[in-house]
Amino acid sequence: MSPSPLVLVVDDEATIREVVRRYLEADGLQVVEAGDGETALAMVADHRPDVVILDVMMPGTDGIEVLRRIRADGDAYVIMLTARAEEVDRVIGLSVGADDYVTKPFSARELALRVKAMLRRPRTGVGLGDEPVAGGLVVDTDRREVSVDGAATDVRGLEFDLLAALASAPGRVFSRRQLLERVWGYDYYGDERVVDVHIRSLRKALGDDADAPRFVATVRGVGYKLLDGAS
Repeated sequence: MSPSPLVLVVDDEATIREVVRRYLEADGLQVVEAGDGETALAMVADHRPDVVILDVMMPGTDGIEVLRRIRADGDAYVIMLTARAEEVDRVIGLSVGADDYVTKPFSARELALRVKAMLRRPRTGVGLGDEPVAGGLVVDTDRREVSVDGAATDVRGLEFDLLAALASAPGRVFSRRQLLERVWGYDYYGDERVVDVHIRSLRKALGDDADAPRFVATVRGVGYKLLDGAS
């Protein structure tokens, strides 16, 4: 029997950690806690959690810096807890790559449901092989590998999942809502601009230019598409 997924809850308020822990454990998940950013980073390195629930505002190393360092060396799902809706704008603006955002006060039951849905999200796409899907772009969903013009390219986590979704139908325009449903895999209640954040990160990984795209094009007012050479 495989072990239950592990969730790291990071918040400087012990009562919040305790409430979230109870709901997650009731759903059969393993839970570890951290009360500050440096402890959280040590626990990420030691335990390699599947999901990190991370408060933005903490004394010392804040949640944004913790997220940045998690993203530099792993692909755990990260849900940011924010005290104000305005903080979502700040996090999104920094393009640090959270998977979801929850504003305090929040429903611990709803948060637990989001975590469970996130863990059910498939990490592979539609079985793309080793043939180019656009220009010199190859997306291998079985191996979760990407190459551009024969050179391996580091595309991980949600950026890979977004690319796999777009590559499933080159030339087709996907709305932000469709990408949220395909990639996030559940009813996303947050800001659809989270898609834009990850598209920017994807373009950076591919060496793509939003103003003169080779691979991922913006369809203004609608969403995004993968260029197929005939677009």
